[in-house]
Amino acid sequence: MSETTQQTIERVGLIPVLRAKSIAQGRVVVEAMVAGGVSVVEVTMTVPGAIDLLKELKKEYGEKLLLGSGTVTTAEQAQATIDAGAEFVISPSLHPDVIRVTKANKKISCPGALTPTEAITAWNAGADYVKIFPCSAVGGASYLKALLAPFPQLKIIPTGGVTLETAAGFIKAGARALGVGGDLVNLAAVDAGKPETITEAARAYLKVLADARKN
Repeated sequence: MSETTQQTIERVGLIPVLRAKSIAQGRVVVEAMVAGGVSVVEVTMTVPGAIDLLKELKKEYGEKLLLGSGTVTTAEQAQATIDAGAEFVISPSLHPDVIRVTKANKKISCPGALTPTEAITAWNAGADYVKIFPCSAVGGASYLKALLAPFPQLKIIPTGGVTLETAAGFIKAGARALGVGGDLVNLAAVDAGKPETITEAARAYLKVLADARKN
């Protein structure tokens, strides 16, 4: 029996946020992350040719890589990325029409929110997860814990400033998975011809997550 998208996201616990400068750079980053054991990636709409990159990754990796789209702010973008292979759709903010299109396609919706009002509004609008962004700017793990106290039903994915040092704290505070950007998706390493830096970071993150869940 194959895993559902939600089961995969929560088992892996890591959603690398891909903001590459080109399709070619994006492919190198994904290859390096997959080598490190990561099997989930969020391709943001800020990548030039994001739709084409999604299609290429879908073709290349198939079932081995769970693809999602990020920085999705319109229903049109949501539909286009789903057509290109995205199984989950992430937004930095709350867009009910994006949630609607995502759910109509039976995909996983993860809108962005920050305040308690935004978070519960997103959840009630049909979100499967709520991305708390920018999480570290408002207190990190302690903020997450405070948010889950009145709303234990929320499935939260903190994003923005998640690092190897803070990752375990977020998981212990109740995060279902972590959205990780620059700390893992190291574009400078790719430009310097050292994609193995990303592979090592991916392994380190997965180990931190595994350890945090054991304790």
